[in-house]
Amino acid sequence: MEALVVENVSMDFGGLRALNALSFSVSVGERLAIIGPNGAGKTTLFQILSGMLTPTTGRIFAFGKEITKLPPHQRAALGLGRTFQITNLFFNLTVLDNLLLGLEATGHTRFNPVRPVSTYGRLLKQAEEILRQWGMWERRDVPVRSLSYGEQRQLEIVLTLSQKRSILLLDEPTCGLSPEEAKSFTAMISGFSRDFTVLLIDHDMDVTFEIAEKVMVLHYGQLLVHGLPGEVKSNPRVQEIYMGAEE
Repeated sequence: MEALVVENVSMDFGGLRALNALSFSVSVGERLAIIGPNGAGKTTLFQILSGMLTPTTGRIFAFGKEITKLPPHQRAALGLGRTFQITNLFFNLTVLDNLLLGLEATGHTRFNPVRPVSTYGRLLKQAEEILRQWGMWERRDVPVRSLSYGEQRQLEIVLTLSQKRSILLLDEPTCGLSPEEAKSFTAMISGFSRDFTVLLIDHDMDVTFEIAEKVMVLHYGQLLVHGLPGEVKSNPRVQEIYMGAEE
């Protein structure tokens, strides 16, 4: 089954064509990395997939349902979640409070940061299970501003997972991380259930090729190659256009 299908998508900004007749599909549970030099169209593609932009032409489907013109919140309800290059958290609240807010968004309980956390029963139990699963329970009472940048990125992904998103768009998740933090992130993604489909943009090629099962290379808004990591690495055009640009 296909989690995501992109059909002949183009995006114009005035006289500039940022994406040109792009078509590809992603199977349920697949890990797809999207790479390419700056200006290749990667972020524009994520903007379109998440509903921040509507393509000039083409169609997009999630689990068989057309989502081309759906706003971001309706795509989220269908299971599509995105992280950003800059963390999107409440820095003055604790790790636990941030997660409770995220869980509240998917349920019917209204979270109030002033209300004692112990009174939230069901939400608190759910939050504990999630934080224990991802090794963050011991940090539950720490204000987000006091976390390392790597921990903040980890929490952002945990929040996305907690909101029952089954298609994850990870935009530069290792940007600003130390090598050790990037290694921890890679292990975290590798531990995801196959219920989650992952699309990844990252400039760290070690992370990209360790996580990805398929790699798609964009160049000036066009699909250059889409295949297995080994095939992409050995492709002469990729080596000439992309790998050389990274050196």
